[in-house]
Amino acid sequence: MPQEHHGANDAKDQQLEQYRVHDEGKELTTNQGVPVDDDDNTLQAGERGPSLLEDFHFREKITHFDHERIPERVVHARGAGAYGYFEPYRSMADVTRAAFLADPEKRTPVFVRFSTVAGSRGSADTVRDVRGFAVKFYTDEGNFDLVGNNMPVFFIQDGVKFPDFVHAVKPEPHNEIPQAASAHDTLWDFVRNQPETTHMIMWLMSDRAIPRSYRTMQGFGVHTFRFVNAAGEGTFVKFHWKPKLGVHSLVWDEAQKIAGQDPDFNRRDLWEAIDNGDFPEWELGVQLVPSDREHDFDFDLLDATKIIPEELVPVTPIGRMVLNRNPDNFFAETEQVAFHTAHVVPGVDFTNDPLLQARLFSYLDTQLIRLGGPNFAQLPVNRPVADVHNNQRDGYHQMRLHRGRSSYSENSLGMGCPAAAGPDDGYQHLQETVDGAKIKRRSPSFGDHFTQAALFWRSLADWERDHVVDAFRFELGKCDTKTIREDVVAQLAHVDQDLAARVADGLGLDAPSPVQTASPSPSPALSMDNLAGDAGVATRKIAVIAADGADAGPLTGAMQAMAERGAVCEVVAPHQGTLDTADGPVEALRSLLTMGSPLYDAVLVAGGSRAVTTLLGDPSAAEFLGDAYRHGKAIGALGDGSRLLEAAGVPTTGRGIVTDERTDISGFVEAFADAVSAHRHWSR
Repeated sequence: MPQEHHGANDAKDQQLEQYRVHDEGKELTTNQGVPVDDDDNTLQAGERGPSLLEDFHFREKITHFDHERIPERVVHARGAGAYGYFEPYRSMADVTRAAFLADPEKRTPVFVRFSTVAGSRGSADTVRDVRGFAVKFYTDEGNFDLVGNNMPVFFIQDGVKFPDFVHAVKPEPHNEIPQAASAHDTLWDFVRNQPETTHMIMWLMSDRAIPRSYRTMQGFGVHTFRFVNAAGEGTFVKFHWKPKLGVHSLVWDEAQKIAGQDPDFNRRDLWEAIDNGDFPEWELGVQLVPSDREHDFDFDLLDATKIIPEELVPVTPIGRMVLNRNPDNFFAETEQVAFHTAHVVPGVDFTNDPLLQARLFSYLDTQLIRLGGPNFAQLPVNRPVADVHNNQRDGYHQMRLHRGRSSYSENSLGMGCPAAAGPDDGYQHLQETVDGAKIKRRSPSFGDHFTQAALFWRSLADWERDHVVDAFRFELGKCDTKTIREDVVAQLAHVDQDLAARVADGLGLDAPSPVQTASPSPSPALSMDNLAGDAGVATRKIAVIAADGADAGPLTGAMQAMAERGAVCEVVAPHQGTLDTADGPVEALRSLLTMGSPLYDAVLVAGGSRAVTTLLGDPSAAEFLGDAYRHGKAIGALGDGSRLLEAAGVPTTGRGIVTDERTDISGFVEAFADAVSAHRHWSR
């Protein structure tokens, strides 16, 4: 395991150690520390008599159980998290006074929580949805929470509409259906009445809404923030997280099947990668816009439904983040971690984005109700590594033992402490002139709802466009109200006439009348075709289909060669356990009954006449390969394993298909590794 797994997050780990409980070798006690002699029977009057209320252990145990659940998050309820660290590439002192961005030698501990938005805690990981990407930096100047998503824009422009949007996308109130899904009338009724949703809806209907894993997912701060340097000069900033493994997604058919085969697919993937020492890594980049360029664009920097195209402002890499430790306890850490957009440090400030301004209020309000009061920052996962000194006292779950007589400012009895920091040390908001009439009116600069939606569509590869069309057909096809389907298709005509016509055709509707649409030049950075990365086969999960009688020599050689390149190979067979082969045992970790192709990135079929004959008689093997082919995955076959491909209707030649009957497998391995590295082969 890489050495950086230990000691990288010393400051936070040392702080957490005092809260860790180690029960091994310990005797059972009550919460008061009283030893318990019997945890199987309540105290009762005689062997068949009534239970007695004086059994304080029973009452304490059952009372705690009855109060173990806290309210789940209204949105982002389903999540997974991990600890790690962030380190900058160079000092950013020219644009921000933030200390954690000033020293390339300084590692800042982080906790990251990934999540879906719409579903409850028990929903599946692979639903079509936005993904949360929230990072808590435990800096020496206090906690900084970068609370973002895996998409760079949002559905609405003003936070006053947030309750409306969430109510619309949540299960419908009359029957609590559907769970964790946007394919229903109320969401699309909201969309047809709010044209500002169009750009985000295009992202939601793309494969960005069904990521392959959290490790292959981009993250964005969504809003335009500000950096402020020591001289008090402000610079607009957009935050971007780019995964080292490249950006990869599932296809819709896979996502649906995985929801049944392994609803914890993304959560499990993150946990196992870190547990195996394959630490996920992202690069943090920023788009910087000087204050005097605020109005240089044909969109408003304060509009959360817009991106800054990278052709206009390139993304500058400024550091990297590595996740290298799983939590000790899901509830205490992943569930109780509290993020808030207002948790900033000196050098990071806000803008007048009306959606951001609403979040500055809403997040604190949320944590107060979820975590039982104002002391949630004292929970171990939320505690800053920076010292905390203030006059805030009492309240639910107060864990600090404040000493002294004074709890107010100014005071003399406490020697004036805690005293306000000086201007060089304390947080200072950017000074700017604010003037205007009190109005409830959206700026005209927020009025273009279709140009960037068209930009996104025009930037996609053909296979991505096909998936977007299919997604619209699926989602709108689930709507019972015909006028909703018609109105949304008419709205899509403002994005692209061909898009609208293709969706209409799938829904059995007439193509909408042509309207004038924008024709922006494509932005290559928006297509996943250009974001695959160059990580090779590292951490790719390969299903090895085998059976008793497999030709183990070439098989184990190929598996070892792929493992040396960083891939994870799992033998999947008609039965689990040891496979009988002439060249020695092969261990089947999984069975065809419990696994499916959607759970893997590629498939390798073993050779061996007896094994292939067995697999030919198992319909699940053919289904496994058929799914892999339809989903564009790399498929390799050793020896007469190609017979199984033919039986499954899979060509033995073509893009991403590798077969080789030679005993020297080096050429086969090279070709197969190249095919797996490509992730998907859409051209076939």
